[in-house]
Amino acid sequence: MSSVTNSVILVDALWTRDEKSSRAMQAFRIGALALVGSFLVAASAQLTVPLWPVPMTMQTFAVVLVGAAFGWRLGGATLALYLAEGAAGLPVFAGGAGSAVHLVGPTAGYLFAFVAAAAVVGWLVEKGWGKSIFLTALAMCLGTVVIFAGGIAWLATFTGLERAIEVGMLPFLPGAVLKIALAVAVLPIAWKLIDLFRR
Repeated sequence: MSSVTNSVILVDALWTRDEKSSRAMQAFRIGALALVGSFLVAASAQLTVPLWPVPMTMQTFAVVLVGAAFGWRLGGATLALYLAEGAAGLPVFAGGAGSAVHLVGPTAGYLFAFVAAAAVVGWLVEKGWGKSIFLTALAMCLGTVVIFAGGIAWLATFTGLERAIEVGMLPFLPGAVLKIALAVAVLPIAWKLIDLFRR
């Protein structure tokens, strides 16, 4: 993956984690990365096709990418921060929305599943799945399955299972494939850029 660094997580190669640095510096690093990651997810939420009850956005692309780039702990924490930002009223959800109401509405299952999906993808990448395109794609597919599972399970309480699958998953499958392919393509490019600048 990277000829210059032994890191398996992109952010560790980009911003080296120094165990000798102060706790304050380590906390700053974690906080800064989590903020950047949450802003990426928020920006991706604004690229939307308005459908009901679930809008089509680029969020799943950002979620699996953050998980793969940040690892399971920071990836999951970043998405938890994203939810907290939305609950606090910041306009980070699809269409510039922000309210705690979204965490109990029809799309809440997808939002909470983002945290689990980022953690799953990050954990698999940390286990070495990020070393090949096939395994990276598989990790991101599994992360996407987690998102759909959480989203459908919650949406079904509003619409029934059959309708939830019909409106909350089937229209999104082609886009999910494209977003996974895009995320898989972005990671090797990022690693190559890091290699290039470290030479």
